[in-house]
Amino acid sequence: MQEDKTEIDTVSPKAPVSGMKIYFRLLGHVRSSWHYLVLSVVGYMIYAAMEPALAALLKHIVDTVSEGSIAENRHMIPLAILAVFVARGIGTFLGNYFMAKVANNVVYDLRTKMFNKLVRLPSSYYHSIPTGRLLAKLTYDTEQVIGSITQAIRVLLREGLTVVGLLGYMLYMNWRLSLLFLLVVPLIGLVVAYASKRFRKLSTRIQNAMGGVTDVASEAIKGHEVVKIFGGSDYEIGRFHHAAHENRRSQLKMEMTRALNTPIVQFILAIMMAILIWFALSPSISSHMSPGDFIAFLTAAGMLGKPIRQLTDVNSILQKGIAASYSIFDFLDLPEEVDQGQTSVNRFKGDIEWRSVSFSYPKAEKAALKNINLSLPAGKTLALVGRSGSGKSTIANLMPRFYNIDEGQISIDGISIDDYKLTELRSNIALVNQQVILFNGTIRDNIAYGHLRKTDDKEVIEAAIAANAWDFIQELDQGLDTMVGENGVLLSGGQRQRIAIARAILKNAPILILDEATSALDTESERAIQAALDGLMANRTTIAIAHRLSTIENADIIAVVDHGEIIEQGSHNELLALNGAYAQLHNQQFTETAD
Repeated sequence: MQEDKTEIDTVSPKAPVSGMKIYFRLLGHVRSSWHYLVLSVVGYMIYAAMEPALAALLKHIVDTVSEGSIAENRHMIPLAILAVFVARGIGTFLGNYFMAKVANNVVYDLRTKMFNKLVRLPSSYYHSIPTGRLLAKLTYDTEQVIGSITQAIRVLLREGLTVVGLLGYMLYMNWRLSLLFLLVVPLIGLVVAYASKRFRKLSTRIQNAMGGVTDVASEAIKGHEVVKIFGGSDYEIGRFHHAAHENRRSQLKMEMTRALNTPIVQFILAIMMAILIWFALSPSISSHMSPGDFIAFLTAAGMLGKPIRQLTDVNSILQKGIAASYSIFDFLDLPEEVDQGQTSVNRFKGDIEWRSVSFSYPKAEKAALKNINLSLPAGKTLALVGRSGSGKSTIANLMPRFYNIDEGQISIDGISIDDYKLTELRSNIALVNQQVILFNGTIRDNIAYGHLRKTDDKEVIEAAIAANAWDFIQELDQGLDTMVGENGVLLSGGQRQRIAIARAILKNAPILILDEATSALDTESERAIQAALDGLMANRTTIAIAHRLSTIENADIIAVVDHGEIIEQGSHNELLALNGAYAQLHNQQFTETAD
């Protein structure tokens, strides 16, 4: 009995996790760059120390002027000012540069982990989420994380240390006045707490809206020919405008919250400064303070406004990063393909058997396959025929375990496919699809792909010759080094198909799956490719999904699939003699060909 299929919910409804918990998990990725973080903190400490140093220097200048000792300090004061700003500049450089290194290392780490996860996810995930949404996770969400680390931590460290330094200096100068100033902190905290919730909510909306933008754009780019031929430009423009409008609306709400947050905090600080000055002017409180002390204290209090304002501004960036982190970590926590197989084998013989196999796709109401029973000896060919949507491709796709079956068992050489290690199972299977997948590289890269990439050119050329592809490859300016473009767009359909066949020939797997490999080709291309396929199928166990029955008349076993069930099976002549569903399909195609 097979394991239950992994069903992945794109919304991922989970118990809510606190923002701080998510952010600390994000900061866990900083661990590998701790030495850069230490240098950055040292830089920000130098920067922060120079703020109270400026206030203390101002105190010294005022006291020097009031005491009339200008001549004695004429040279020292300018040098001290220069020293403060040089130290401040060094601190700024150390802090900003090394914090940027930390942030970029974290984003690199997250992106590589996300891509590593992506290639290990089950096929059901790829079928449950649009491509644009995936790309948005890898690009937009990780960019938001950069801000929450670079800008947010920079401000939190630099301005936070500055606030600590200035408050420490103020407490040293006059602790009673300083405590009055601290009364404003809870009020600012309430404003920031409210803004935090709104920022995070809006950030999540913006991410979803950005995913919608990339979805529409990705579909329009991939289907540009259909859009043009069927006059879908206005429709696609409308879809994109709607998605972009939703993104803009959420962005504007975010900016409104940020724009209101800053003046409210500034107004609270202004009220506090007014109260502070009123008390400071009281003789009973400031009688022991010199003019320099008084000016330095008010300067330090005034200097607190900028770092406090920036600390509240950073909240929106921080919440964007937390919202993005939710999305990223939800993705990283998705279950990977289950592989509990222990059996190792270098090469299969190729005996395949389906025993009472039933299967339904995740969230599908109807079963895709019902009680499939088939036996395919090694080296023989099984042809699956039937109407579109009958379940032919599903039978084939269960072989490499792109999905796990609900009931029954598929075995190869007498052993259940669940018992084989996934990598070894798939290394023994070659696949040629109707929709050929080529990658944006050279012809050589696409034939010698994956585990085959170190294959000698001689073997690559032999595979191309066997696939009837070498003639057109030689005619290209760059030969094997010719770039094929995204998904082979620079090649014709027949050329792409022959490269896919060459890739399968080079793999030399004992089991071959042909998923309507010639149905979309012209007659001349079909003949060339059918000749290549005949050579490829020799001495291999082959499962051929056929649309044109003329291409599978010589198959050892032909199975007619209808509504997920096998209604007939046998050889071509046996099925014609039955005068059933296969004979009907054959006569229909024969009549259409004659017409």
